[in-house]
Amino acid sequence: MAAPSEWPSCQDFSEFQEVLRLMRQIDDRIIHELNTSLPTASFAGKIDASARCKELYLSLKKAHTSRDKAIKTCINQSYSAVNRLREERNKDKDNLTLIKQLRKEQTNEVVLTPEGAS
Repeated sequence: MAAPSEWPSCQDFSEFQEVLRLMRQIDDRIIHELNTSLPTASFAGKIDASARCKELYLSLKKAHTSRDKAIKTCINQSYSAVNRLREERNKDKDNLTLIKQLRKEQTNEVVLTPEGAS
């Protein structure tokens, strides 16, 4: 799982998606994780199933928290960029380059925000 310092720039959406995919591996492999965490009858006395389950739970919780933070960070970055570009556009309404940048960032924002708020 990627640590917060390893998060990619939110500007490169495909890179961000790849990092999220890697962060989802524990969820995607949950059956395998459960099978390797819970002992079979022959190993029940040798392995503390309760401790293993707790470790798995903490791993899942950490993965979910990291993903949530990464997504919210990108949403906030996008929101800030849109607001900054809107302010600049309001000062210079005839700047076509600025208008194109704002539209591009708004399109990215719609992709990133679950509510679709601009």
